[in-house]
Amino acid sequence: MQQVDESGASHRSGPFADDKNRAEKSPPTSIQPNVIPINGHQTKIERHPAPPADLGPGLTTPKADAGESQEPKGGSPEVARGVYSQREAFLAKREAEGELTFRYVENDGTPDNNMWLISLKNTISKQLPNMPKEYIARLVMDRRHRSCAIVAKSGTVLGGITYRPFHAQGFGEIAFCAVTAMEQVKGFGTRLMNHTKTYARERDHLTHFLTYADNNAVGYFAKQGFTKEITLERKRWVGWIKDYDGGTLMECVINPKLPYTDFPTLVERQREALDRHIRTLSRSHVVHPGLTSFAADSHHHLSVSSIPGVKEAGWEPSEDSAPAYRLSIERVMLPPTPENLQTLMQAAWQALLAHEDSWPFREPVDPEDVPDYYDVITDPVDLSLIKKRLDSKTYYVTLNIFAADVNRMCANARVYNNAETIYFKLANRVEDFFEEYLHLHLVYEGK
Repeated sequence: MQQVDESGASHRSGPFADDKNRAEKSPPTSIQPNVIPINGHQTKIERHPAPPADLGPGLTTPKADAGESQEPKGGSPEVARGVYSQREAFLAKREAEGELTFRYVENDGTPDNNMWLISLKNTISKQLPNMPKEYIARLVMDRRHRSCAIVAKSGTVLGGITYRPFHAQGFGEIAFCAVTAMEQVKGFGTRLMNHTKTYARERDHLTHFLTYADNNAVGYFAKQGFTKEITLERKRWVGWIKDYDGGTLMECVINPKLPYTDFPTLVERQREALDRHIRTLSRSHVVHPGLTSFAADSHHHLSVSSIPGVKEAGWEPSEDSAPAYRLSIERVMLPPTPENLQTLMQAAWQALLAHEDSWPFREPVDPEDVPDYYDVITDPVDLSLIKKRLDSKTYYVTLNIFAADVNRMCANARVYNNAETIYFKLANRVEDFFEEYLHLHLVYEGK
């Protein structure tokens, strides 16, 4: 059974469980059963929780794998690829430059394989101090096991995955997964698993991986494509691997076509193809020159249809886009043209100015009288400012903008003053008067 901490570290714990946990069904006699002492008859090893400041009792795959779903800051094309693709591309570059190799290793008696297996065994033993070295050596050096080892240019083994392939059954069971502490937080865990899947598919002709995971392991294996749903036929695996109490059996289906070691290129090509297709249906990629209508001393009303690219994007004027109301000015119903709106807003301003409760709002607040007013109110509005904006005939291009200024003027008074003050109450009265004025002079369609 795999025990994996939150960072993705895995180590064996199940092999020392009691014999009574073995699956009841025996493997077919026509095929050599799994007699490797994965079940074992040794006493259980006490399992110690990982210390908070450490990655756990064993060597782990990188902590960073847990956060691969997060996007990094920045806007460069490389950063936009995402954390996963960046790490994969970085390690692939190191492979291309000869700094790293991912070796398929088996105990075939050759000097190189023997050297790498012994080094891998030492690495696993160092990271799994609670597990007997003899047991680790037996599994790693077993001729029926295969390993994928990360080998540095210097010949040092930085980590690896050991698994037992059941060729006739078409699946493999993962025994160990470890990465040296010096190479954590770099994406080695995911890269190692991707190479392992490739070797298992191409060299061992496997279609599935199975492994038992405890609660700490489930998250790591899920990120590597393992699921709790077992699709492999039961007759192909029951009796071949051991059942473990408290463990979760997980499966990874090895896709026959996916380029596991070249995911960044695959994703990049898919994104490029999708972008090309979108460009045939949309013009959202076209960048137009900036508008000059809002430059200093050149304010004027701008129609939506005159903005470059709007019509090309599919926008069309419709009756729904026009204001659904008419103006009542001197008892005459008029359309809401810019000229008529200007007339109505001027009349509304005059009515506000003449209202008996508007006296606090006719001029700006004097900072000599109220020193901290402009520290509290950062967007001050008064009737004199509204008048200046009205007279410009370019500021209030819609009635909504005019109404927003009046409402903000009243809201500022409520923000600065206590609810029991006269200013708070006058603000409410002026706002109510303004709303009633608009109600009397606007007639909405269909009403």
